[in-house]
Amino acid sequence: MPDFILYALVAGLALAVVAGPLGSFVVWRKMAYFGDTLSHASLLGVALGFVLKINLTFAIIICCILVAILLVSLQRKQPLASDTLLGILAHSTLSLGLVVLSFMPDVKVNLMDYLFGDILTITASDLYWIVGGSSFVLLLIILLWQQLLSITVHEELAAVEGLPVTAIRLALMLMVAIVIAVTMKIVGVLLIASLLVIPPATARFHTASPEQMAISASILGMLSICLGLAFSYYSNAPAGPAIVLSTAMLFIVSFIFRRKS
Repeated sequence: MPDFILYALVAGLALAVVAGPLGSFVVWRKMAYFGDTLSHASLLGVALGFVLKINLTFAIIICCILVAILLVSLQRKQPLASDTLLGILAHSTLSLGLVVLSFMPDVKVNLMDYLFGDILTITASDLYWIVGGSSFVLLLIILLWQQLLSITVHEELAAVEGLPVTAIRLALMLMVAIVIAVTMKIVGVLLIASLLVIPPATARFHTASPEQMAISASILGMLSICLGLAFSYYSNAPAGPAIVLSTAMLFIVSFIFRRKS
C-alpha cells in the first residue's frame, strides 16, 4: 500500500473514532451551525499561520479555540440570538482570512485544498497532529461523558446539582474546535461539519442509548472513510467530497431501512 494511502487511511480512521461521540453531542445539542462557524474561522487560522510563520495546524487550533471562547462570552451577555452570532462570526472570520491572504502575494496558497480538503496529501507531520489531537479529545470525552450527558439532557438541573455548566459547555466547544482544526486537511472548510453531523444522525435511526449512538457513529464514520478513499482511489475523484458522499449514502440507506418506532 502506498504511503500516502496509508497516511490518509490512518488519519481518517483516527478522526472518525472521535467524531462519532463528539458529533453525537453536536447533534443532540443542535450545534451543527457552530461547527460550520469554526470551519469558516479555520481559514483565518491558516492566514495567521502564514503571517506569524508558525505551524498551520497549531495556528488553526488556536484560532478556532479563540473563536469558541469569544462565542461563549457573547452568548453569556446575550446581545443577540445564538444563530445570529454564529452567522456574524462565520462570515466575518472567513472574509478576514481571505483578505489577509490577499495581502500576502509572496505566499502561494491553494485555497481549493483548504476549502475542500485533500486527505491524500497528508504528511507524517500532519498525521502526528491528527492522531494526537483526536486521541486528546477522545480522552476528554471519556472523562467528561457523564457531565456532558447531564448538561445535554437538562442544563438547568445539572446546574442545580452543582455541575460547572459553563465550563463543561466551553470544554465541548473547545473539543469541537480541536477536531475541526485537525480535520480541515481531510475534508476542508466547506465540508468539515458533515463528518460531525451525518454519521451520528445516521446512527440515531438504529440505536437506543447515547453510548450505542456514539459507538455506532464512530463505526459509520470509519466505514465512510474506507468507502470514500476506495472510491477516490479507483475513480480519481477528490477524496474529501468522496468521503462526505459516502456518509450521505449511508444516511440515505439508514433512513430508508430505519427502525420503526
